Amino acid sequence: MSFSQLGLSSNILKAIKEQGYKEATPIQKESIPIILEHNDVLAAAQTGTGKTAAFTLPLLEIMSKKVYKNDHKKPFLKALILTPTRELALQVSENIQTYSKYLPLKTTVIFGGVGINPQKAMLRKGVDIVIATPGRLLDHISQKTIDLSRVDFLVLDEADRMLDMGFIHDIKKVMAHIPKHRQTLLFSATFSNEIKKLSQSLLNNPKLIEVARSNTLSEQVSQVVHYIKKEKKKNLLSFLIHTEDWHQVLVFTRTKHGANRLSEFLNKNNIPSLAIHGNKSQGARTTALKDFKLKKIRVLVATDIAARGIDIELLPHVVNYELPNVPEDYVHRIGRTGRAGNIGEALSLVCDEEVEYLEDIEKLTKTNIPVREIEGFTVTSLKKIKKPAKNSNKRTKSNNRQNDKKNNSPRKPKSKNSEKFDFKKEVDKHMEESRRKSANKKRRVTSDSRPRSSKKY
Repeated sequence: MSFSQLGLSSNILKAIKEQGYKEATPIQKESIPIILEHNDVLAAAQTGTGKTAAFTLPLLEIMSKKVYKNDHKKPFLKALILTPTRELALQVSENIQTYSKYLPLKTTVIFGGVGINPQKAMLRKGVDIVIATPGRLLDHISQKTIDLSRVDFLVLDEADRMLDMGFIHDIKKVMAHIPKHRQTLLFSATFSNEIKKLSQSLLNNPKLIEVARSNTLSEQVSQVVHYIKKEKKKNLLSFLIHTEDWHQVLVFTRTKHGANRLSEFLNKNNIPSLAIHGNKSQGARTTALKDFKLKKIRVLVATDIAARGIDIELLPHVVNYELPNVPEDYVHRIGRTGRAGNIGEALSLVCDEEVEYLEDIEKLTKTNIPVREIEGFTVTSLKKIKKPAKNSNKRTKSNNRQNDKKNNSPRKPKSKNSEKFDFKKEVDKHMEESRRKSANKKRRVTSDSRPRSSKKY
């Protein structure tokens, strides 16, 4: 189905055509007509299938045609789009600016990691659409630099990731400042029971759109696993990049320090690389992503959170240097390749410690990923090492504190002869130590006041 059949205006169609888009994707064909009818929507689709355009195009169409009563000359905020990460916020902002090229709508993006004053200045001038991360949005709300009282449209993009990152309470705080009578769209790459529960509190009689089974993988992406010892992973990665002549590779690690170390190793082996993760400044993250898109570097090493929003249409290779301990993250990771109908390859380096992670991924996606051997690097089989029991998939500081409280075994084992705390005994002990220290100090002063001997030893 072409975009011209979806009820979009000529100005939007003109902008779409300039980007070379002709046919709408399944999620776009399903979502756009329903949103244009002013329905709330709960939608799920695979990563890389055009979710962003599925909600931005009808949103722009409605806003461009609706007549707003405005006593002031400057625009006021009509649409709010929440995203879990800075990179995704930037990507959505870029898409909206592209599609609204011929519309009189102003857009801005606000997120943390950069100065807040330029954002305040932009908001004072007046904007129609704001794309924001929850934390920085709450900063603006608390400082009264943003007015949400006339918001007609609310979009939660990558809602599953927002829940994973513990943003549920921030979302509820934002909701308190938005009118109840609004159109709400909730889009997610995966469809969990938690997402459905969230939708019940945010959406009003929503239309359910699910163009593919939850947690399915794109048929455009070929997958392969290499069994390998942990210490040989970086050497195999370097070997593959050189021998296969890969020029654009997105590599995932589980930790920030691991990303830094791997990037340094690749650079030492004449493979231009940069790391992107939460500890990097926003400027460094933006520069790294830009250089990767322009192919100034061959490898971008990323953590899961920082990688959200990486949208490169022709990205050929994704490598799981370390498998994620949350199987849904595997779906998001390999969804960075094989986008917009293009073919991609996802490769995973799996060691003994990750066998159980691999089993969880195959169970979730209902696939058996083929194993390939490479002489001199891989092994024929792995020894399964049981991973630590996880209390929760939520990766937040508050959950870590809760898990510590739930843990029945204390961090330091108590002595078998441990007694009930005796306050008087502890006070007496403290006073005795103070008297002893005072006496020692006086002896040192007396000793220092004596003339030193000039005798050489």
